[in-house]
Amino acid sequence: MAKVTDTAERIALPLVEQNGCTLWDVEYVKEAGTWFLRLYIDKEGGVSINDCEAVSRAVSDALDEADPIEGSYTFEVSSAGADRVLRKPEHFAAMLGKEVEVRLYRPREGRKDHAGVLAGYEDGAVLLDADGQTVRFEKQDVAQVRLYVRF
Repeated sequence: MAKVTDTAERIALPLVEQNGCTLWDVEYVKEAGTWFLRLYIDKEGGVSINDCEAVSRAVSDALDEADPIEGSYTFEVSSAGADRVLRKPEHFAAMLGKEVEVRLYRPREGRKDHAGVLAGYEDGAVLLDADGQTVRFEKQDVAQVRLYVRF
């Protein structure tokens, strides 16, 4: 049986693209006893509330028709965000040269969070240029990688 996120992605992808957006990620998580199916979309120039609404209507109807998810869930569509999480190899490829934050499971050099320029992604390992050197973080040590936003 296919994963819920894979099935939802297959259904949503053409509809997201028809609405002029790209599908960044799909998430199916349980929070406070409720299941949430979330689509994160992106668009050149940024995602508006109207983009989210249009995608939500189209995909919601398609999900209702296909009925691929057992039980009830809350469906949400939102922008991938300025501080978007990088999960897939294509996310890392698209963000090479951008500043990211790597969060580790356990502290390294006394801290769990490390920021720098994304220099590479090799078999799950993240390469970060920071302070004039390239640092490698192995897949099993990395809890999360997201774009780093400076204010």
